[in-house]
Amino acid sequence: MAGGAFVSEGGSGGRDYEGGVTVFVVITCMVAAMGGLLFGYDLGISGGVTSMDEFLSKFFPQLEKQRVKAKHETAYCKFDDQKLQLFTSSLYLAALVASFVASVVTRKYGRKVSMFTGGLAFLTGALINAFAINVTMLIIGRLLLGVGVGFANQSTPVYLSEMAPAKIRGALNICFQVAITSGILVANLINYGTSNMAKNGWRVSLGLAAVPAILMVIGSFFLPDTPNSMLERGKYEEAKQMLKKVRGTENVDHEFQDIRDACEAAKKVEHPWKNIRQSKYRPALVFCSAIPFFQQITGINVIMFYAPVLFKTLGFGDDAALMSAVITGVVNVLATFVSLYSVDRFGRRFLFLEGGIQMFICQILVGSFIGLKFGTTGTGTLTPATADWILVFICVYVAGFAWSWGPLGWLVPSEICPLEIRPAGQAINVSVNMFFTFLIGQFFLTMLCHMKFGLFYFFAGMVAIMTIFIYFLFPETRGVPIEEMGRVWKQHWFWKNYIPDDAVIGGHDEN
Repeated sequence: MAGGAFVSEGGSGGRDYEGGVTVFVVITCMVAAMGGLLFGYDLGISGGVTSMDEFLSKFFPQLEKQRVKAKHETAYCKFDDQKLQLFTSSLYLAALVASFVASVVTRKYGRKVSMFTGGLAFLTGALINAFAINVTMLIIGRLLLGVGVGFANQSTPVYLSEMAPAKIRGALNICFQVAITSGILVANLINYGTSNMAKNGWRVSLGLAAVPAILMVIGSFFLPDTPNSMLERGKYEEAKQMLKKVRGTENVDHEFQDIRDACEAAKKVEHPWKNIRQSKYRPALVFCSAIPFFQQITGINVIMFYAPVLFKTLGFGDDAALMSAVITGVVNVLATFVSLYSVDRFGRRFLFLEGGIQMFICQILVGSFIGLKFGTTGTGTLTPATADWILVFICVYVAGFAWSWGPLGWLVPSEICPLEIRPAGQAINVSVNMFFTFLIGQFFLTMLCHMKFGLFYFFAGMVAIMTIFIYFLFPETRGVPIEEMGRVWKQHWFWKNYIPDDAVIGGHDEN
């Protein structure tokens, strides 16, 4: 891909634009996607750190008594502690709030400014966590990490969608998810290594979060802004020159005019938060809210946050628990590359539906295995064979998520919003995602304690609901230029009822 160029065709429902996929745009999008490393590294690192005995004895000594007690009562409640869960979840509460601020910054000052701000906040939080001496410092550091994640997750997917040609927008946008999964895997490997350090292994794990933050700060400093963002701020000539550079052709008049029309329409919108509630934007509002909700309610972050803790709860040894997390991390990365290949070939709907069916089956099987071995009392042991089967089904579940709801949860909301409501739509996407990530992070261990193996059946039920939702309500968006997305809704059996015949979406009359 990086070595040449191929023509970007419009695809179903959209017009064709001249130009190809240039080396410049591929490299630019890959650098921007490094923002996903921030999110991924934190997802992977927190679960491993919270399973390290030195970390727990220093900051959460009450858990040691609880874990000894759990050996004689129920394995499900070994790690049920609200303060421990707050260490994990506080980041996502801060990210929720930061995403609203980031939406304003992204619109007024550009996408790259938001990415730079996010990297700087994440770097500061990583350093505070590395040198923490009490829980208060830990939480402050986590809150700053959350600000970084909120800014990066708000701006990066939008940046990628605006830079990429429609033909491969899905693949380039999924570079963000590749960076997330790579960050998770690197964090799991670092946790496995630092867990064997005699002292301060947890400080190394938390402090190394500064590395992706530095990459983000440096990368965003050198990145160009998108033509869409330049037009939003009145830089017409610069925007046209940038569009020529990223498309690799001098003939960009049609695409430039479409983006300019969309920009002019966007400037007339003084209150995007109010306008996104209008009828003609109803599909965007619904999917920017529903997709991140469903993405989190799959239960994936149970695995990403608490994989080592979960495996220790099920009776895996310390090293075995961390190694199992590494294995799921490898599967996560490899499966994301499947999505990179298939999203612009088979489409979004196919991946959503296939991934949903795969995750549903695996959640049922994992819940059943755990239920058979531990029952409702939480007493019992896993045989090596049963432990291996549970790990296999968790890996298949992770693969199903990694090539469907994982990348598509960021791609689809970033590509369906017209320019005039795009910052508001992406802020809703990030804030809903972070809110439910917070809830899962804060209450999963408590839910496991009370719902026991039935918790996996609960997640399976939610996966079934969201798969049905996609089947009936989500139209295919593959290959459709962002500013032409309104035509897709006009052709859908349900959403066409909300789109007026004279509606102008993204600067185009939809008659």
